[in-house]
Amino acid sequence: MDLHVDLQDRRDVAGQIYRGLRARILDGHLRDGEQIPPSRELAQRLGVSRNTVSVAYEWLTAEGLLVSRGRAGSFVQNASREREARAATARGVKLRPRAIWNGLQVPPPAMPSAPYDFRVGIPDATLFPFEAWSRLLARQLRTTAMTAAYADPSGHPELRESVARHVGISRGVRAEASDVLITHGAQQALDLVGRVLLEPGDRVAVEEPGYPPARVLFQSHGARVVPVPVDAEGLDVRALPADTRLVYVTPSHQFPLGIVMSPARRRALLDWARRRDAVIIEDDYDSEFRFGGRPLETLHGLDRSGRVLYVGSFSKVLLPALRLGFLIAPPPLRRELRLAKQVTDWHSQLPAQAALARFIDTGALARHLRKTRREYAQRHTRLSERLRHHFGDTFEQLPSVAGLHLCVTFPRGGARRERELTRKAHDAGIGIEELSRYFAGTPTRHGWVLGYGGVTVERIDEGLRRLRAKLGGAL
Repeated sequence: MDLHVDLQDRRDVAGQIYRGLRARILDGHLRDGEQIPPSRELAQRLGVSRNTVSVAYEWLTAEGLLVSRGRAGSFVQNASREREARAATARGVKLRPRAIWNGLQVPPPAMPSAPYDFRVGIPDATLFPFEAWSRLLARQLRTTAMTAAYADPSGHPELRESVARHVGISRGVRAEASDVLITHGAQQALDLVGRVLLEPGDRVAVEEPGYPPARVLFQSHGARVVPVPVDAEGLDVRALPADTRLVYVTPSHQFPLGIVMSPARRRALLDWARRRDAVIIEDDYDSEFRFGGRPLETLHGLDRSGRVLYVGSFSKVLLPALRLGFLIAPPPLRRELRLAKQVTDWHSQLPAQAALARFIDTGALARHLRKTRREYAQRHTRLSERLRHHFGDTFEQLPSVAGLHLCVTFPRGGARRERELTRKAHDAGIGIEELSRYFAGTPTRHGWVLGYGGVTVERIDEGLRRLRAKLGGAL
């Protein structure tokens, strides 16, 4: 019997054996009544332990596809019935999703990592304090964080208090613990707002270029999403449609251009929302990493009419895999947002919430931020300098004083030049993302968005040298 198992990943060898045998049974290569090799024989053939093979056989037996006949061995059963059931399902009535999903343009999958990784939104996992985090998490797994009961959908009480203090100190956001809702990252916060505030057909304004996952999420709620251009001062408030119900912005570090919304534009947006009875979502996704200039007050801090919902995330500060974020909302929406969280997934994981609360309260987060801020500031400076050194006036580098990425535009050549240069960069093992992929409509700028969270200072130097050599005459 030909069965391939990838022994490079021994964590899932039993699963690979199970899936391989199951596929052969359901594809007709192994038929009812046919004996499969004894576990000892197959284990020797594959070079794995007999227990590993036995586990796979037990799974197939529990599923009803194998039967053990004592010393005689294990035999295939119910294979033909399973194949007939699958065929009948394929011939049966086709289930139809809501029409909105048929035409939804899902953002392309993230590009794979490259030897020189300038992908956007990737923090450096080697900077994460795994030892300190593991101790905190282990402690919570032994305490009341592991409870048999469901908890408050709004989040762990201590974490809500910690988040309120943290954003008050770091961003000047005025919030009490009761204002904070803990979420599975910023994306769930946006989803909850959409569930609570949007009716099908409501108009939602997003930045152009902007953050594709937010745009697609609002579309999935049936909203009419309109891209609004961004200029040197941020979102062009004059271009907002009069009937806009909700405006999504990233004012502290516009994604992906890196522009900081000017004070005048912030006041104009708040005044527009007040006059139009609209709501603003302020996504402050990476403002903890600021490398120059005095940070401007948040829209939430300037808001005097209770129209700004503030969204934050620990994905860039810590790790995306933790899936922890938060939403700070005005009092009239607290009950409904809490209810939306409850009916969606009840609550986020309690041990991780409790560990994060301790991580913040003991000062570990502040120490981690000081360390990562220094490191990312060095990378930001080096990337900016090396781009100017290697490419001079070939690219226009947009101003950037914060975050984990910066943006360059091509003064000439448009889409064709962007595609050609990106292909050459990828051929050289350099992971770079095209600026055009962040436009909802026809791109008006072409260039690159370069992240530096996942690439060290030394790799920045070598990567840009390779890029310059590869592009050569194409510049």
